Amino acid sequence: MATADATTGTDGTADAVARLADTRVDHRFKGLPPDAEGLTVGALAAERRSLFTGGFTTPVLALSAEALDHNLALMERWSAGRGLAFAPHGKTTMAPQLLERQIAHGAWGITAATVSQVRVYRAHGIRRVFLANEVVDAAALRWLAAELDADPDFRLFTYVDSVRGVELMDAALRAAGARRPLDVVVELGAEGGRTGARTEADCTAVADAVAAVSTLRLAGVGGYEAEIPGADGDLVRAWLRRLTALAAEFDEAGRFAGVAEVVVSAGGSAWFDAVAEVFAELPALSVPVLKLLRSGAYITHDDGAYRKKTPFNRHPEEGELRPAFRLWAQVVSRPEPGRAYLNAGKRDVPYDLDLPVVRAVRSARDGSVRGGEGMTVIGLADQHAFVELAEGAEVEVGDWVGLGLSHPCTVFDKWQLIPLATENGTVTDYIRTFF
Repeated sequence: MATADATTGTDGTADAVARLADTRVDHRFKGLPPDAEGLTVGALAAERRSLFTGGFTTPVLALSAEALDHNLALMERWSAGRGLAFAPHGKTTMAPQLLERQIAHGAWGITAATVSQVRVYRAHGIRRVFLANEVVDAAALRWLAAELDADPDFRLFTYVDSVRGVELMDAALRAAGARRPLDVVVELGAEGGRTGARTEADCTAVADAVAAVSTLRLAGVGGYEAEIPGADGDLVRAWLRRLTALAAEFDEAGRFAGVAEVVVSAGGSAWFDAVAEVFAELPALSVPVLKLLRSGAYITHDDGAYRKKTPFNRHPEEGELRPAFRLWAQVVSRPEPGRAYLNAGKRDVPYDLDLPVVRAVRSARDGSVRGGEGMTVIGLADQHAFVELAEGAEVEVGDWVGLGLSHPCTVFDKWQLIPLATENGTVTDYIRTFF
């Protein structure tokens, strides 16, 4: 769990996040009330406007305050109960307010995929980062070296999976005059998968290369199980056991000399149950082990891909995640029977995994809300959704339609400022993203 700082709040993020409330509302932020132009975000939030009658324009994305609270608390309990440290992947949201809340809910730190993301984290006070990617860019390594040298409390781990990568990292860090060694984690991959050394022999060669330079320090092993081709429970567990065995072998060979703890890390949002199971089998090493889970999509969950693949489907007795997204669009055209067109499209909603699903309809006549049964989104244009209406399913021009979305990572990157709304539609805050 992250340590609290008496001056700046949990993990040093509070002051930087609080300053986001000083952002001025203007044309940059779609869906927000035009009459709020010039107000600060904090002043607009204090007005507690209604999402439906407070001047918001459609389409507008909203986050459920209740679902976020539920999901944060659930994963905090779940990971802590299994002895797992948690570094949720920040690329999902790139929203410092949500990162701060994840840390307040026990996260060890935040995972990143690029150095640009790390820069956003650092600008908002994040002190512990797991960079789950290889970094061989000299300019990026120069920045990392300067950041580490300037702040002794900043901890960062990053992947390495090749001898050539070690050579490039060492040359860049030596040229930068780095004073602190960069902690690296050997990434184990899978044949035909994504990054990561393919065999244990490859991993050992990378570890040997790290040991031969002074600019890097071997701190653990890690990887991402969801990119194993044809991933299923058996394949994922077999790969995870290779990862934990590699950690034990490296430890027995004395490869982790000089580190206070060994990092063993895996875990997206589809197989964190298997990660917990196999990591629990890891025998004690010569130093403490930081068993680091990196799931990110849990915070908002969704109405598509992650609803289908979450481990809680396999273990319903352990709880359930709740979808937190609702994209509200309006019916703008009913040109033929059985078809309606909404004013939200590819610029507003993700379509890389699944199309949106209709969850609710709010009448433009009296504000009554009903379910979205019989309404199916069958296609998207840039700014329109094509909705097919089954017999008996009726909407009229002007009605608001609430869409459930799939894939959080490609929802957030389409919206820079997102209303946080309670179940009755009261907007209590605005979530700023940085993509």
